[in-house]
Amino acid sequence: MIERIFISSVQKELAAERRALKDYIEGDALFRRFFEVFLFEDLPASDRRADDVYLDEVDRCDLYLGLFGNEYGSEDAQGVSPTEREFDRATARGKGRLIFVKGTDDNTRQTKMAALVRKAGSQLIRKRFAGGPDLTAAVYASLIEHLERANMLRTRPFDATACLDATLADISNEKVQWFLERAQRERQFALDIGTPAATVLAHLNLLDGGAPTHAAVLLFGLKPQRFLLTSEVKCMHFHGTHVRKPIPSYQIYKGTVFDLVDQAVDFVMSKIDRAVGTRAASNQAPVTYELPPEAVAEAIVNAVVHRDYASNASVQIMLFADRLEVWNPGALPASLTFERLRQPHASIPHNPLVCEPVFLARYAEKAGSGILDMIALCREVGLPEPEFRQDGGQFVQTIWRPRTGVIPQDRTKSGPSQNQVVEKPNPPVVGDGGIRLESRLESRLESRLAAKVVLLLDKREEGKAGLASGLGHKSVSGELHKQIGRLQELGWIEMTIPDKPNSRLQKYRLTAKGKQILASAGGKA
Repeated sequence: MIERIFISSVQKELAAERRALKDYIEGDALFRRFFEVFLFEDLPASDRRADDVYLDEVDRCDLYLGLFGNEYGSEDAQGVSPTEREFDRATARGKGRLIFVKGTDDNTRQTKMAALVRKAGSQLIRKRFAGGPDLTAAVYASLIEHLERANMLRTRPFDATACLDATLADISNEKVQWFLERAQRERQFALDIGTPAATVLAHLNLLDGGAPTHAAVLLFGLKPQRFLLTSEVKCMHFHGTHVRKPIPSYQIYKGTVFDLVDQAVDFVMSKIDRAVGTRAASNQAPVTYELPPEAVAEAIVNAVVHRDYASNASVQIMLFADRLEVWNPGALPASLTFERLRQPHASIPHNPLVCEPVFLARYAEKAGSGILDMIALCREVGLPEPEFRQDGGQFVQTIWRPRTGVIPQDRTKSGPSQNQVVEKPNPPVVGDGGIRLESRLESRLESRLAAKVVLLLDKREEGKAGLASGLGHKSVSGELHKQIGRLQELGWIEMTIPDKPNSRLQKYRLTAKGKQILASAGGKA
């Protein structure tokens, strides 16, 4: 928001100071973001009375900056100068007033100017100056204080300040209640389910003057990206080892911090190799991923929670043939180095008010052990240690993938059965025709998960839970919901009971269009 500053007085005595102040404020890199300056002499010729014009400009301004010298100036029929009229009008209209008085000897001033200086002094704190440099320094300090009071210049952490234009109506009570249920289950959180959202936010220190903070919007907002455009997460999948266009799979996720983590983790896990064992030990076939899911989740949580939300950049997650890279805007705290990351260290969160609810929901720990856990998890399955680097304004975490087709085994657990089947997301140069078919579908749908749904439905009708089980997922994820809906919109699949979309017996099947496309891609449908 740009505020308008009215600099008082048309006296020739202070003309140079007034012009210098305007040039200084509008030329300063910080102030020109917040202020524009009005000088009476900059107005073009107009068929209006001068006193009407300058009083209208006082009404339009946000901040009145008064310069008082020795001369009182020309007087109107009532014996009052424009300078005093402006000061009185700003006072009557409740404008912010900053008064600067030239010189310290009031005995040298004209009588009415001395009286005006005294009147101003009885209402507010004046600042005296000797010359141009003194005036500039005094105005600088006053404008900085004004910006801080107006909460336009932050001195507190970003996550602790009020989110501009956000109100409690922008907070999702449903998301708050989800958090309460999870935090009680995971950490025995003190507040009961059903506690009003405002009470929960106050308890978590997520209100600033009654308004939701940036942290509150990021954690529980109905539409966080409405206020924080770059808080989204961009996920990309490349079949090779370098960034190449067109990108085979590119998703941009929006939502709360919790939504972003869930969606990004699901994106990665749906595109990496996995081994599916037998159901000898239980009804659920064991699944082993080529990358430890906990390490992937830790890297993504680190990026989303500890990023610099004041940056215009977004979190980027890039899956290559040989590695997973997670980029987030920001840098390590000054007290940490890349070497110290590999040793026990204190938790130094960039956004402490975001971190607390994330900890309470058990999406992360507060012990500063996240990086060490990532390293240990990769070691346990025989993968190279993750790498960390600073690339310009981005902190980059790299988790190395194993050799294609090899599923690392957790050395702390019994190895997978020899009957396991390795599922490969990346199309090989040669190999099974079914994998080549999946690759063709993935390229067309820009989603490996959607391609797998199509192939499963080619074999049989299936409900969402059955599809999740067939994909090796423990539950129906948000991404699976999304891809089923997308395939319906594309006309590839349809409901078996379309008149009862929420029926517990609901299943999905390929449409004629879906069967035709599958056949043209080389399938048997």
